[in-house]
Amino acid sequence: MLFSVSGLRFPRVSPVYRYCASSFNGASTSCSLSLLLKKHHFSRRIFIEKSSSYSAFSSLTVAASKKVLDPGGQGDASSPMTDQLESPSTISDDPQVIHNVDSEGMEDEKKIEVEEQESFPSVFSNNDEEAHAEEPSVPLHRNASTEKTEAKPRSIPPPGAGQKIYEIDSLLLGFRDHIDYRYAQYKKIRKEIDKYEGGLEVFSRGYEKLGFTRSETGITYREWAPGAKSAALIGDFNNWSPSADTMSQNEFGVWEIFLPNTADGSPAIPHGSRVKIRMETRSGVKDSIPAWIKFSVQAPGEIPYSGIYYDPPEEYVFKHPHPKRPKSLRIYESHVGMSSTEPVINTYANFRDNVLPRIKRLGYNAVQIMAIQEHSYYASFGYHVTNFFAPSSRFGTPDDLKSLIDRAHELGLLVLMDIVHSHASNNVLDGLNMFDGTDAHYFHSGSKGHHWMWDSRLFNYGSWEVLRFLLSNARWWLEEYKFDGFRFDGVTSMMYTHHGLQVAFTGNYNEYFGYATDVDAVVYLMLVNDMIHGLYPEAVTIGEDVSGMPTFCLPVQDGGVGFDYRLHMAVADKWIELLKKRDEDWKMGDIVYTLVNRRWLEKCVVYAESHDQALVGDKTIAFWLMDKDMYDFMSLDRPSTPLIDRGIALHKMIRLITMGLGGEGYLNFMGNEFGHPEWIDFPRGEQHLPSGKVIPGNNFSYDKCRRRFDLGDANYLRYKGMQQFDQAMQHVEAKYGFMTSEHQYISRKDKGERVIVFERGNLVFVFNFHWHESYCGYRVGCSKPGKYKIVLDSDDLLFGGFNRLNHDVEFFSTEGWYDNRPRSLLVYAPNRTAVVYALVEDEPKATGNLQLTQNV
Repeated sequence: MLFSVSGLRFPRVSPVYRYCASSFNGASTSCSLSLLLKKHHFSRRIFIEKSSSYSAFSSLTVAASKKVLDPGGQGDASSPMTDQLESPSTISDDPQVIHNVDSEGMEDEKKIEVEEQESFPSVFSNNDEEAHAEEPSVPLHRNASTEKTEAKPRSIPPPGAGQKIYEIDSLLLGFRDHIDYRYAQYKKIRKEIDKYEGGLEVFSRGYEKLGFTRSETGITYREWAPGAKSAALIGDFNNWSPSADTMSQNEFGVWEIFLPNTADGSPAIPHGSRVKIRMETRSGVKDSIPAWIKFSVQAPGEIPYSGIYYDPPEEYVFKHPHPKRPKSLRIYESHVGMSSTEPVINTYANFRDNVLPRIKRLGYNAVQIMAIQEHSYYASFGYHVTNFFAPSSRFGTPDDLKSLIDRAHELGLLVLMDIVHSHASNNVLDGLNMFDGTDAHYFHSGSKGHHWMWDSRLFNYGSWEVLRFLLSNARWWLEEYKFDGFRFDGVTSMMYTHHGLQVAFTGNYNEYFGYATDVDAVVYLMLVNDMIHGLYPEAVTIGEDVSGMPTFCLPVQDGGVGFDYRLHMAVADKWIELLKKRDEDWKMGDIVYTLVNRRWLEKCVVYAESHDQALVGDKTIAFWLMDKDMYDFMSLDRPSTPLIDRGIALHKMIRLITMGLGGEGYLNFMGNEFGHPEWIDFPRGEQHLPSGKVIPGNNFSYDKCRRRFDLGDANYLRYKGMQQFDQAMQHVEAKYGFMTSEHQYISRKDKGERVIVFERGNLVFVFNFHWHESYCGYRVGCSKPGKYKIVLDSDDLLFGGFNRLNHDVEFFSTEGWYDNRPRSLLVYAPNRTAVVYALVEDEPKATGNLQLTQNV
């Protein structure tokens, strides 16, 4: 089989090593290494002993040369080390078989045993021959933040008993063997990390040892590539000579080189230099971008990317602290590259200056940014990642991204990153695929390591070094760039061996806890949530899961997976299903059931549509509703059409009821707030498939790879009314906090009248989905006595409505049970209109009156 990437073909070969290739592998021979440490330097005495398997990181023994120094020389004291450090290589056995694992601390004292493996050392040597033991090496590029006043705990609580989930959901008791086994595996790995790596806090700082690190005396470069036969660091700094800076490999597959400073004290590799690692592998000589590279670029006229040694003389200093985590999340999903109104790739700087203030004015409190991790294929929407530690160079430099995040924090916006740990690009030239010439390096080997639908590689979460890589990657973005959390992409694909493909989840618990569950992946998710929430208590984690996995958003200490929110994906699918029908055929009970069908105590971020619905080949809600009429009848200086009137009315109602009932957080993809016309189509050329079929391109056009914010701002277009309604909706939520209110009661879902009435907090929501019937003197139930007033009206003229409601009218509750509520109101409910009523006596005092800006 041949892999073809950018016109170059590499033969597929058998793995050179089976190191950490699969959790099913048997034991292999390895060495355990113990370093006797003295103050300021390492002892020359090295003791070798046999062990059942091996780890990537023991003392990095290298050959002596001018640039590759002997381990007996003095090393830098870059991290604390115990007298003897050990580490396992393969961390899990067959996840479908319950072995003997001591599950300590379970409340019922039930013990599930998992086979204990022998463990061995994991030590990074410090091979700098010059005396720089007192000079700690640092990852590139570390910033000097001004957030000195922020307390940042650096400890992660130990595992709990993992039993509280059974009190929350008694149905889990029928699957206790599986769940307790899962938790025992998690506890076992936590214990081994504590014992052999110094804890999860240290383990998640792999970037301080791998990749490029700098000390006062020089630069050290380390790379885990057990399948390579030889390696050399090449780049602009040595004229790309493969013989100038050869590397040495230790017995655990780690290659290393130390480059001392030049005679004038400057670094051997200048800032901005292109670098790669050249490896001789069984599949031939291969130039790869370092796996832990912090920046990579595609030079003009070149196809492959190049790694960049990024170490600017002046480090970016953050000026603004993280905003306080809001109680309810209102997320503006965005993509930097397509955020311009012009048909170009936008920049971090322009997004910072032009888009962030818009997001703030619209009333959102968080921005979720897609496509941050470098991806050589732009049209992948950022989901085929090639360089996991590098921000995309299409949009600017790492410092530009830091400036964007700093500005967002100044505006009080959380910045969430759309992180991809579910798979990786199959790009051999630029990414991790076949990095060291083997199929089973970071990924499962064979078909298990390939996602047939996404055409990408699948990580082996049972590998110790893959855990180090991914945990460190998550921490890098939080630590170096000050992101406030993550939306984890493709989590359903991670948690199941079938990846959620061609599977219809019905809610039967056998679908979640059985042979199709990838326990290794679930344990990784528990570890990464543990790490994030332990070290960054204010950080937010959102998991994209369509399966409805129980315990997904419950704390790890209680036995859960540990996410803060689940992305409530079923709602958008339901709206698409309904939009294919006449709204006369919509069932009110069906809508309500889909919106409220979520697990108790597990929070959700809901959305009516995201970027998925905006892609070419699909339709946005606005396009489903108004179709081609959007091209000709959105101008206010010409008559509307029934299709436009219906579309604008339902567009507003769909978004409000989704936010009102669907979750504790809300998400909107940029531009959809005003019904952005057309679709997203990335620039692309023709594709010639092996079958001979030709997929037409768009002549590499950027015309539909942008966001026409000018349409939502134009006073003469109907888009503006839709945008102002979305803005009002966000501000009402900010004022009343209804998404996170503990009180929610649905008093009416009338299939005949097409009316839905519910309470959220002290607000009463009234939706009339009927296509022509309006109801005067319509009685709706309420819980609190007093005076109510209209705080949001989708029929307001400002929002493109018909102005059928008088906002000066006051509504007084009357005693007496109605729709199972102790009191009721009489209201006017126009057709295709949503109205929100607030209890006047209970209005928030501090936030003031809602004011909308006319120009966003």
